[in-house]
Amino acid sequence: MTQNPSAPVHHAVPVSLGDRSYDVVIGSGLLARAGETIAPLLTRPFAPIVTDETVAGLHLETLTRALEAEGIRTVPIVLPAGEATKSFHHLEQLLGALMDAGVERTDMIIALGGGVIGDLAGFAAAILRRGVDFIQIPTTLLAQVDSSVGGKTAIDVPQGKNLVGAFHQPRLVLADTGVLTTLSDRELRAGYAEVAKYGLIDDADFFAWLETNGPALLAGDEALRAEAVKHSVAAKARVVAADEREGGQRALLNLGHTFGHALETAAGYSGDLLHGEAVAAGMGIAFDVSVRMGLCPAEDATRAKAHLRACSLPAGLADLEQRNSLTIPDTDEIVRLMGQDKKVSQGRITFILARGIGKSFICKDADMAAIADVLSERQAA
Repeated sequence: MTQNPSAPVHHAVPVSLGDRSYDVVIGSGLLARAGETIAPLLTRPFAPIVTDETVAGLHLETLTRALEAEGIRTVPIVLPAGEATKSFHHLEQLLGALMDAGVERTDMIIALGGGVIGDLAGFAAAILRRGVDFIQIPTTLLAQVDSSVGGKTAIDVPQGKNLVGAFHQPRLVLADTGVLTTLSDRELRAGYAEVAKYGLIDDADFFAWLETNGPALLAGDEALRAEAVKHSVAAKARVVAADEREGGQRALLNLGHTFGHALETAAGYSGDLLHGEAVAAGMGIAFDVSVRMGLCPAEDATRAKAHLRACSLPAGLADLEQRNSLTIPDTDEIVRLMGQDKKVSQGRITFILARGIGKSFICKDADMAAIADVLSERQAA
């Protein structure tokens, strides 16, 4: 990316995947300058923008002006906001709109939004005309640190979350940290759960940094937010480069997700439970299970859950019931829903558990009785 001397300083994190490598560019003000960054990637001056109603009202005009300033024609495709948009119905609607817009196989689709839009637009790009390129412009903290990086694209189905999808890497990710100021407090904190995840997986020093700086980050310190995004993206980029299609260690990135996805499915992918909230609760459960199985010191689980709660995130089922007024399904139903997880192998659920903070591991033989006990103790949590 060419910058003039007066331009803000941006940071590029490479995702190294051979001839499919790309940069995640991080910094404030990227959206207003997106045209000059994107123009060299296009085969013709045309790029449809996929977004949702909420993001369109906040950021679509800025992006459109930036592209038009470089002579790039745009066609906005605006979908409903919310997790329910990640469906076959809206995928079909989106594919039709892209074809009606005249998208050719050598064109580039721009996904402007959070994880829902990134996942849906990326999946549409993966299958339209057997694959077209796309660019991620994530507008939420969760999407900037997690879902926009790594090429996982998918939709949800009644059986479970993200069960229909494809690996399809973007050509570029533009993470404008300045747009995070437009997020609601709840959305920002939900995204923070994925930031905390990187510390809990394999970086105890980063988790300690978050314990010190997380409150100020959430309160609005833009420098701390940018640092957290850079660190998180670099962590994910390393894992993706080593295991693009989740044949091994990339599964560690799913800490809390096996439990969390089951809870999202039970909630019907509604706004009553955000993805990051479900993941936070799932991480707390994973640490409790690890303690119950004798794998993790109890003080590490207490510390992990205390930080989540200090950041107004749930750290277990009781927190979800109290904070979100959700009706949590019984233990048998949660276990049944977890049985649809993508990591199930030979009928056994794979869990990401922990031997301590920064010491997560892949467990293929978890004690299901211990898991059931932890899930059943919600009222006493």
